Amino acid sequence: MNNAIAANTTLAETLPPQNITILHGIQWDTYQNLVRDLESQPGTKLTYDNGTLEILMPLPPHETFKKLLGRFVEVTTEELGIEIRSLGSTTWTREDLRKGLEPDECYYIQNELAVRGKDVIDLTLDPPPDLAIEVDNTSSSMNRMGIYAALRVPEVWRFDCETLTICSLVNEEYQPCEISLALPIFKAAVLMQFLELSLTMGETSLIRYVRQWVKEQLAKSSTVIE
Repeated sequence: MNNAIAANTTLAETLPPQNITILHGIQWDTYQNLVRDLESQPGTKLTYDNGTLEILMPLPPHETFKKLLGRFVEVTTEELGIEIRSLGSTTWTREDLRKGLEPDECYYIQNELAVRGKDVIDLTLDPPPDLAIEVDNTSSSMNRMGIYAALRVPEVWRFDCETLTICSLVNEEYQPCEISLALPIFKAAVLMQFLELSLTMGETSLIRYVRQWVKEQLAKSSTVIE
């Protein structure tokens, strides 16, 4: 792999600031109406926290990295034979908490069966997604990780331009974790190496590389068991 510091700097340079608007004093019903009105514009992301609303328009580099991380999840679960439910940038809200956001990508993995076939998922009754992906290359004033914690999302992969951190929810706060709980095959360092490779490899070649890596890990596990 390339030198980690140099590669991380290059990754950061590929992520320019995004277009962000912050509004204060926004009522919950206004936020909900905006969510419905912007359903036909999936590129617009809304984050709401007790009256403060952030409207964000992601730029192409942001979309590239969030999509790559999502594809890592999908390729890996295919090879492991794990059923998942992919819900992309679904809007997750809790009116009782006055909080809501749209992750970059999210997945039900351990709790996939609990929401299989459901058109409406109510976070006051149903479990939250097992894994969310957050590509954060802004100086946003919104505490999105605090909102994830309030919604009780067990794990967030957060890429902040320089480092990928696996964040696990412990006692209502996120703690950095070396290994993913949702997909224990992954360490944070491995995911970061794959992102670094995206600077020198085409996307198709990179995904093929990741798939082969997963197969090799499975083969090693089988050898140990035998």
